[in-house]
Amino acid sequence: MRARTVLRMALSCGSPVTMLDSIDFPALRGVGLTQAVLAQLFHLRAEPGDRLMRITEVQRDRLRLHDGHADTVAALWPTLRIALQMGDERLVVGDWVLVRPPVAGDDSAWVVARVPPVTHLVRRDESGQRQPLVSNVDTALLVMGAGADFNLRRLDRYLALVRLAGIEPVVVLSQADLCGDIPARVQAVHAHLGGEAGASVAVLALDGRDASAATALAPWLVPGRTLVLLGSSGAGKSTLTNTLTGATGDDAQATGGVRKGDGRGRHTTTVRSLHRCLGGACIIDTPGLRGLQLDADEAQLDAVFEDIASLAGHCRFRDCRHEDEPGCAVRDAVPAGRLLSYQKLQREARRHEMTLLDRQRQMAEWKARSRGAKAVDRAKRGHIG
Repeated sequence: MRARTVLRMALSCGSPVTMLDSIDFPALRGVGLTQAVLAQLFHLRAEPGDRLMRITEVQRDRLRLHDGHADTVAALWPTLRIALQMGDERLVVGDWVLVRPPVAGDDSAWVVARVPPVTHLVRRDESGQRQPLVSNVDTALLVMGAGADFNLRRLDRYLALVRLAGIEPVVVLSQADLCGDIPARVQAVHAHLGGEAGASVAVLALDGRDASAATALAPWLVPGRTLVLLGSSGAGKSTLTNTLTGATGDDAQATGGVRKGDGRGRHTTTVRSLHRCLGGACIIDTPGLRGLQLDADEAQLDAVFEDIASLAGHCRFRDCRHEDEPGCAVRDAVPAGRLLSYQKLQREARRHEMTLLDRQRQMAEWKARSRGAKAVDRAKRGHIG
């Protein structure tokens, strides 16, 4: 169904969308408006004059937005701020919002409503709290340096992060010009992911500074599509952003060269920001994520690592952890590194699901075991003496 048809249906059915003065779809498509987002407008009630815009950057007390024609800055409406706080939510880059123009005696526009996101990328911080990253993304470019930054276990985390959100992953091996054997690196990624899981993920090796990078990514850089760059600090995300957007000078994202000592890139990006690509797509540049913790339970991780979950049904023991149990159907069929990633993520998920009382009981058990071990050690020392 075409986007204009969706909008026409909303208007004819007396939807709350009728309160919007107009929706300039061609312009808003330039900042990522899709049919799926339009459908979400049914959930909103707007006032005459409210305009649909997209968040391109979140600042301390202001939001930078774009309507397809120009940037604007707005503050968060107090009622919306309270509602977000009560729901333990916050606005992020990529969100679509309704913006109310300044009222008499006020020089600030206001963000008054959030369009429910179609996709929402979330992680947990070090304290275990949910931390939203970006919204309304179609494709995630998982950027990993082909040299010293190459880390397949870390890639497993990023793949799980985006698959949990229903976002298509594309693995990008950056700094390809600095690696002597790119085919071996690409093959290592496919072998690590294994089987259908590996075959279904596109793996590209790019020099982010070269215009050929845009050609390689052309299938994902179509108008209306939004991509996000994810990866460690210095992997080349901002360099690739500048190439895809054609940004130069003051408009370009700050970048750092590769360090001489270990071949790693330098950390430069500090905030998330949305940019318009030359081909009509949008791309969100992000800082490197440290200590990436997933917001998922064990069942959700099984769905992400579906190849392991499927094989687990053939293990001899129902509660097999795929470690040293006899009759395990997983260990020999899944690459060892990928299995280790799965096991570690499952342990983290169990810790997140534990209640405070569970944690206290576990801590008491560990302390009791430690005291017992120390008592045995003291007894042995005394006996030896």
